[in-house]
Amino acid sequence: MQTTHPTRIFLVSLLPFLLSIAAMAQQVTVSGTVKRQHDRESLPYVNILVQATSDSSFISGTVTNDLGIFTLAPMQPGKYLISFSYVGFQPKTEIIEVGRLSKFIDLGTIYLSETTEDLDAFTVSGIREEVEAALDRKVFTLEDNISQLGGSVLQAMQNLPGITIDQNGTVFLRGSDKVAILLDGKQTAITGIGAQSGLENFPASSIERIEIINNPSSKFDATGNAGIINIIFKKEKEEGWRGNVGMIAGVGNLFQKKTSLPGLRDQYRFTPKLNPSISLNYRKDKVNLFLQGDVLWHQQLMKNEFTDRIFNDGTHIQQQYIENRTQPIYNFRTGLDWNPNERNSFTFSGLFNYRAYVDLGDIAYVDVPTDRRVRLWQYYEDEVNQTLFATLTHRYAFLQPGHTLTTSFNYSFRRKDELFYFTNQELDFIGTDTTALIADENIFDFTMDYVKPLRSGRMELGTKQRSRVFPNLITFSPGNNSILDPQLAGSAEYREWLSAVYGNYIYERNKLELEVGLRLEYVKVDYLVDPNHAVYESAGFDYFEPFPSLRASYYLSDNSNFSIFYNRRVDRPEEKNLRAFPTYADPEILSIGNPTLIPQFTQSVESGYKQSFDKGFVYGAVYHRASQNILTRIITEVPGTSRLVAIDQNADRGWNTGVELVWTQKFSKVFTLNANSNIFQNRIGAFDLINAYPDGISFSRGEERALTGNVKLNGVFKLPRSLDFQLTAIYLAPDIVPQGRILARYHIDGGVTKKIQEGKGELFFNASDIFNTLIIQYQLEGNDFTLNSTDFFETQVFRLGYTYRF
Repeated sequence: MQTTHPTRIFLVSLLPFLLSIAAMAQQVTVSGTVKRQHDRESLPYVNILVQATSDSSFISGTVTNDLGIFTLAPMQPGKYLISFSYVGFQPKTEIIEVGRLSKFIDLGTIYLSETTEDLDAFTVSGIREEVEAALDRKVFTLEDNISQLGGSVLQAMQNLPGITIDQNGTVFLRGSDKVAILLDGKQTAITGIGAQSGLENFPASSIERIEIINNPSSKFDATGNAGIINIIFKKEKEEGWRGNVGMIAGVGNLFQKKTSLPGLRDQYRFTPKLNPSISLNYRKDKVNLFLQGDVLWHQQLMKNEFTDRIFNDGTHIQQQYIENRTQPIYNFRTGLDWNPNERNSFTFSGLFNYRAYVDLGDIAYVDVPTDRRVRLWQYYEDEVNQTLFATLTHRYAFLQPGHTLTTSFNYSFRRKDELFYFTNQELDFIGTDTTALIADENIFDFTMDYVKPLRSGRMELGTKQRSRVFPNLITFSPGNNSILDPQLAGSAEYREWLSAVYGNYIYERNKLELEVGLRLEYVKVDYLVDPNHAVYESAGFDYFEPFPSLRASYYLSDNSNFSIFYNRRVDRPEEKNLRAFPTYADPEILSIGNPTLIPQFTQSVESGYKQSFDKGFVYGAVYHRASQNILTRIITEVPGTSRLVAIDQNADRGWNTGVELVWTQKFSKVFTLNANSNIFQNRIGAFDLINAYPDGISFSRGEERALTGNVKLNGVFKLPRSLDFQLTAIYLAPDIVPQGRILARYHIDGGVTKKIQEGKGELFFNASDIFNTLIIQYQLEGNDFTLNSTDFFETQVFRLGYTYRF
């Protein structure tokens, strides 16, 4: 185990962190209808005037159309005086409050009474509220993340508040890996629970912004107890031809963290990275066409993991697991927005992702007491992943602005074609084996969302229907001296049907904002296992459950507000967790799914406070999550051997109670500091379970608690000559998992950008994990063994890039 250098700890504690958050004032469109009082006939050409209540200054004005409908130019949230005047009718004045949650409000029907009197002038005084962003989500622009320009979306996300990434590419939000990840607001076969590593497929340069929603409303899928991360692709908004081209080149693993055991292939060093990209957009009148393509080619040291298995009987096996990867990734995205008239709009978009990689794996197993190598396991893996995502959306706009009905159909397909060639060298023989996996995933989604603006808020109703089919086939081809268990091969099919309806009511009045929602969801999952499987039979689950949500905010002043949240969410086991077939990438620590898993349910409460001040703000939150049927993975021994098996399981209960703090301050024109900390108590209840393979191994563990968290600091320096510099430092404290603990991690990133060619071009240079300090260390405990693991995988990468916008 490496020792932590005090200088590095000092640097981490001092160097600045995190992405800047730009709170932008939301513009709200106010509309309504004016009619005659006595016969309810619409009144055209009624004059409408909006004034500030404080000094009667002019804010906006319009007239009704032929149907008596009016729409005012977008206004900032606040309190206003609105007046209606028409020749031959009594004038009417009202005070209206424009809130922060809804982009549209509907004043309903305004009735005017006929009269022969002259119109009188009026003057009303009051206080107008200042604009402030709502607290339902945090929005980050990746262009501001200088230290991760040129990397993948997954790499860029690790700098965002509350997010951490492990060595397998799993995304954690506030300490939980149960995160729903959306692309442009939609679930796909590329991302979602259990598939976050697909974010390695997308360069950060293709993304406009990332939204973190810790407390989603009932409008969103109930999946993901930690919340939702919504990734928004870039799309040009200006008319005519627009676009940009770019080229990024990099190199990683310049400095070896730890040398290999004798007899293994060399670790990939000085690994090259290339990322050319192009984006084109044409917008004219009723049509917007966009095209985006990029290639992400790189070599990478995926694993350099040293593991010690120490058994109570004195057996001690040390192994080193090296995985070298060569990988091209091709992305192509296109779409068309068509607005045939002011009521209807259509959007079609398609995304194709092709990811092929070759992995060269070496694992050396050494008997520590005799210092003798007992096995050398090598493999050649050839895998191809192809993903297609297509969506067709129709939006109908009623006469009243903001009154819409949106219908969408999505289809997502992914094929995984994986081939392993294994060579097994033991003391007195050499063995060969081959395994192959073909898995297809088909997702059909239909959604309908209805939004009706109200005088003080809005109403949202909707439904989602989803069908998901995932057939897969794994075949074993035993060679000489095979170690494969042929009874564990075969076919299976994952079938999921989801039906959900939701309703949300948003109310805004004076300084109060209230959002109340309920989602009803029925899910049925069948996992059909090959009847010849040696361990598992077909299984599945179903439920019909309510998922309520609540958010209330109160503005104590123009610069401060207080919010409370509540929601109930679910995490369903994914196909890979249910898959009843082992992977032999490491034959002495097999990984197998479990078709008997059931969903994990979580309830969350949170209270938050935001205080804005000159050139900055502070946001603090206290939260608590309680989960049952925790989805995890448990390792048990194979009796009579030194081999282990990791099987997906449901533990009992778990709780997270924590405090999150976000602080942004612009100290001068040159320097801005952002800081984020998330400190929480992780508590895992006692549980007992049985691992079915190889033959009903019992495991139990008592209750555990740990105070843990992370701190991120980000400093941005605006220097002369259009030069920007950023330093980012991240520290993650030790934490517990259901079978042990993960030790502390820390690293520092940095980058610099310079605008050239009158702002159309940009050069950048950055480095991730500058000091090469990021390693992952686990300590796990079984019935009669201890497993200690340290992964010195590639984290240090230097990149140089250029983009040109035209």
